[in-house]
Amino acid sequence: MSRAVMAAALVASLLVAVPASGVAADTDYTLTIDPTGKGASIDDTMYGVFFEDINRAADGGLYAELVQNRSFEYDRADNAAYTPLTGWAPTGGTLDVVDDDARLNERNRRYLRLGLPAGVINSGYNSGINVEKGKRYDFSAWARTDQAAGTPLEVGLTDPAGKDLAPRVKVQVRGDGWTRYTGTFQARESSTTGRLLLTGGGTGTLRLDMVSLFPHETFKNRPNGLRKDLAEKIAALKPGFVRFPGGCLVNTGSHYGYDATTNWERRRSYQWKDTIGPVEERATNANFWGYNQSYGLGYFEYFQFAEDIGAMPLPVVPALVTGCGQNRATDDPALLRRHIQDTLDLIEFANGPADSTWGRKRAEMGHPEPFKLTHIGVGNEENLPDAFFDRFTQFRAAIEARYPDITVVGNSGPDDTGGTFDRLWQLNREAGVEMVDEHYYNSPTWFLQNNDRYDRYDRNGPKVFLGEYASQDNRFSNALAEAAYMTGLERNADVVKLASYAPLLSNEDYVQWRPDMIWFNNHASWGSASYEVQKLFMNNVGDHVVPSTATGTPANLEPITGAIGLSTWATAAAYDDVKVTSASGQALFADDFSAGANKWTGTGSGTWAVVDGAYAQSDATAQNTLVTAGDPAWRDYTLELKATKRAGSEGFLVAFGVKDTGNYYWWNLGGWNNTQSAVEKAEGGGKSTLVSDGTRIETGRTYDLRVEVRGRKVRLFLDGRQWGEFTDDRLVEPFRQVVTRDRQTGDLVVKVVNAQADAAKTKVELGGNTWVLPAAEATVLEGLPDDVNTEHTQPVKARKAQVRVSNSFTHTFPPNSVTFLRIKDRRR
Repeated sequence: MSRAVMAAALVASLLVAVPASGVAADTDYTLTIDPTGKGASIDDTMYGVFFEDINRAADGGLYAELVQNRSFEYDRADNAAYTPLTGWAPTGGTLDVVDDDARLNERNRRYLRLGLPAGVINSGYNSGINVEKGKRYDFSAWARTDQAAGTPLEVGLTDPAGKDLAPRVKVQVRGDGWTRYTGTFQARESSTTGRLLLTGGGTGTLRLDMVSLFPHETFKNRPNGLRKDLAEKIAALKPGFVRFPGGCLVNTGSHYGYDATTNWERRRSYQWKDTIGPVEERATNANFWGYNQSYGLGYFEYFQFAEDIGAMPLPVVPALVTGCGQNRATDDPALLRRHIQDTLDLIEFANGPADSTWGRKRAEMGHPEPFKLTHIGVGNEENLPDAFFDRFTQFRAAIEARYPDITVVGNSGPDDTGGTFDRLWQLNREAGVEMVDEHYYNSPTWFLQNNDRYDRYDRNGPKVFLGEYASQDNRFSNALAEAAYMTGLERNADVVKLASYAPLLSNEDYVQWRPDMIWFNNHASWGSASYEVQKLFMNNVGDHVVPSTATGTPANLEPITGAIGLSTWATAAAYDDVKVTSASGQALFADDFSAGANKWTGTGSGTWAVVDGAYAQSDATAQNTLVTAGDPAWRDYTLELKATKRAGSEGFLVAFGVKDTGNYYWWNLGGWNNTQSAVEKAEGGGKSTLVSDGTRIETGRTYDLRVEVRGRKVRLFLDGRQWGEFTDDRLVEPFRQVVTRDRQTGDLVVKVVNAQADAAKTKVELGGNTWVLPAAEATVLEGLPDDVNTEHTQPVKARKAQVRVSNSFTHTFPPNSVTFLRIKDRRR
């Protein structure tokens, strides 16, 4: 009996194959692996996490503070609905929030003044403050009184009806100078709707500021620390790096300049020096995402967290060119020099000796040893490529002159393609930039079509930091598409050196963006399907790629079919003389709106009406006002129309190939605040860009538009001249694989994604000279495409089993699944 047959017999007596649901695909697959070969090496930092204070990721999230608006700094400048007492309510007496010479400090200007006796109560975030029976909570507040004998202050943890959840804390406030008072609660009951109650007795005036409540148990039990369950979920990913603090948060804001000592202003860009030192001395600021941020979670805490979870810190600083749709450049040489110096100071804060100026500040915060910073990003998603790169070059020159071992990371703008992307890559290549940060959020189909994206990159050019990417939803089908794409990232680990899904966190009651990796409320947290995929990849990376090939899935590309549509985005526009003709010249549709607009249907967004013989949408604030007409079965046709922008920030949107409101193509002219134009493909609500340029649209000018659809090819004409063309013929490949070698264990890690409804019966060939142990560990994620993990149910969870393997074996991968097989070498 051969050794292979003996091995198979042994396995048969020991193991049961992983069960597969569904029906095997009509065409089987073959996966051929060369275990002796060695592909690209994979760095330990390949996968990481990107933290941005979006979706209440910091205050009300990872930052463990339970009191909202603890220093009474909320303001309409942060959010139109805010007041200095947002989150607070009086319980008796008189109180007001003031800013005068009695303030706590120059950057913590407002405080609460109570005319005694009086009380106030804070409701925290979400439905209230989460209190768990038996656990301890640490209270603190800064206070002062004008009563020589002092003022009694009683502090309680209650439910909304006023019932105590813990014995009350009593302190005696003494003196008319600011003093910090502390106390600890031990909860005797649980509640997710807790309140923090403060009651001052006696007479006179009591002043309060920086009212705080922390769970005593934080991540690593650090003071001013992190929410334990969220930090532990991030740590469980075993990330190789942490990119922080953003994102659009970094390079947006009303302005950049302020005098740090005498002229603090409310609204400005994120600046790291605001976020260090004693928390009561840190600034608060308006967040780009529409709420206030306290900076209690600041640069020191980011560095500390990265160190605690064994990850490389990767901060990103503003380049004085805004991004994320704002598109402004600051032309102030002195301000630029100051920001460059701030960046040099940041590196000193992270790495400088404890007796240096900024290293001393780090040491004073409790960390005398350096944080070992090696990479720093300058800028984020700037859409003014030349203006950005001019400033980036100055940052880079200053950093490399002072700190030659620091890698300065550039970027390629806000999308995976287009004029900004091409120009920035050109500039980065010509300047010899070491690493370029790419960002894109696309449909699941895009990720299934573009597994080979980095196969085509220059192996000798700048390396890629894929700093933000995600498929545009949180269903398991999205996670499957991301998993398929990640096999291409690993295969190209010589080009893609860093990659992080984004965003990381979302509070379910404060959502500015989805999808997100980890979801939470005030008492629970859960990983999305994408979290499970990321965790599986990040915990099984391997040290180098092992060459492998797989047969593909047969595909049949149908021609583009669909109706037509008109839309606007934050713009008022009018459309007229809409015509659709077949390729042979047959009239399919015509509307000059002389008889009204009864041929068109829409979702109700915007204000559509026939005005002066044209179909006009007049609401310049409404987004995606799509109305459609025609036959979804149309193919090989030409769409012609006239369009006029009347007001607003963008241009027009002309749709074709419309199947429904979530699946269509549209020509987005004057998009992104009228900075560029593109054709976008929408699938299941997610979009990807097919072709783009810098065309802008003029208000009041009428444009002639023509779209020719022929098979899978589309040509677009603007005022009689060809604007662009594309052929949407990339194949969707649902079966993807990559194989890596874990040097420590010797394991072959075979990673297979089957993102389709059929099981994939696969013959796996390891070669005749390969001898492996018959038992392999399988880790499997599988489910239905629409499965979504929630607080109460997590249908997408990893399960483990053992499978039979040999140097040639057949395994059926379940439908809609990600499977990792760890195959052990008999010689180890």
